[in-house]
Amino acid sequence: MTTAERADVCVVGAGPAGVVAALRAARLGARTALITRDAVGGMAATDGPVPVRVLAQAARLRREARHLSRYGIDVGDTALDYGRLLTRVREVVEDVAEHSVMRTELQDAGVILHANAGTARFTGPHTIEAEHGIRVQADKVIICAGGTHRPLPVPGADLAGSHRDAWNLTTVPESLLVIGAGATGAQVASVFTELGSRVMLFEAGPRILATEDEDVSRVMAASFRASGMDVRQDFGRIDRFEKAPAGVRMIFTKEGTADGVEATMAVVAIGWLADTAGLNLAAAGVATDGRGYVQVDEHLRTTAPHVFAAGDITGRLMLVPQAVQDGYLAATNAVLDHEATLTPPASPIGSFTDPEYAQVGLTEAQARQDHDVVVAMVPFSVAARPIIDGRPTGFCKLVVDRGTHRILGCHVVGERAVEIVQVGAVAVAAAMPVEQLVRIPLSFPTYSNVLGRAAVDAARRLDVPGFWDE
Repeated sequence: MTTAERADVCVVGAGPAGVVAALRAARLGARTALITRDAVGGMAATDGPVPVRVLAQAARLRREARHLSRYGIDVGDTALDYGRLLTRVREVVEDVAEHSVMRTELQDAGVILHANAGTARFTGPHTIEAEHGIRVQADKVIICAGGTHRPLPVPGADLAGSHRDAWNLTTVPESLLVIGAGATGAQVASVFTELGSRVMLFEAGPRILATEDEDVSRVMAASFRASGMDVRQDFGRIDRFEKAPAGVRMIFTKEGTADGVEATMAVVAIGWLADTAGLNLAAAGVATDGRGYVQVDEHLRTTAPHVFAAGDITGRLMLVPQAVQDGYLAATNAVLDHEATLTPPASPIGSFTDPEYAQVGLTEAQARQDHDVVVAMVPFSVAARPIIDGRPTGFCKLVVDRGTHRILGCHVVGERAVEIVQVGAVAVAAAMPVEQLVRIPLSFPTYSNVLGRAAVDAARRLDVPGFWDE
């Protein structure tokens, strides 16, 4: 038996939550060990936002190339060399791994790093063992093992891949069937449509991007269809997958009538599960909730008092910025025995589809449940910068409380939507009345100026004194 290494804190998983948790614990003076199954950075760096954004950038560049002639630039037809694109993906992933995942900071802080250690598991309340021979005994443990895709429980489901399989393709498929039109599914569908696949996007619910504002779902569906994508909402129930000459066939039923579609490849993107396989949580007394996520309280403490959890494995907002904040909070409470809580006043969310979409705060429907609201919605087609760039599709929507004038929500579809919403997030987090946002002279012509125009429209609808006196 390998002699156990001693640590005050052992962090399991080196994605954004785990890296920040380990850094925070070490900087608070704790002897800290960090164990990761694979490389430092987790899915975000190797199988998530980083490689996906490279593919999305290639898709964006192809789109821009088609518009060059409108600006007097003639370069002829473009051709995609997917092999060279994948080389670029690998270069970026390696560059990020070297410069952006904080390996140097971990070393400088004195974190004992065990990368590529294989799957880690509890062998007792305070002991963690990894399959490649690492064994750590720690007073406190922080679990940051991340999430994994949710499989479909239907016959033949093994014939369908996950988003990971889509990003790891070596050629662009002639046709692609994407099941599930949440953030991941929409992004897969959007990227491969632009890269040249004939894409079918199937959503069992009544609308794609169901967690977004209804106007966002409506405009995104219309934009996808305009790009040539086959978007089907409320399509029915999947019965099974079968092998087909072209690749795979999905059989589904709606209102008693069976139907089927074929594609070179099928990708299932119906949600995320906690990646708890192999952790042997029971050995430490750590329970999961009804959805299978590690159960934590508001301080990120699990059902075992000495074990904390952070990031995707808790099932909270499964995004990089939130994971970073979780990691910081969990380590602070673990090392200092504090009971700090973190309730972010605003969590901006967005996706690099074409067009982009993003949001912060309440949707219009959510806001109307508890507030009397004013809604201002400005189309991109009346704003200077989108017109200049030839990107007039989209809108900026503000949801404002009529009584307090506070901005409750901001929703954007269109070019630079993710960036625009970062500005909106500051206003929401600051509980800013809309007239205060109006007073900020956003630069012209910029995409953020669309947000300023929406704020002006909201203030006008509220009849704010001093702005609209005749």
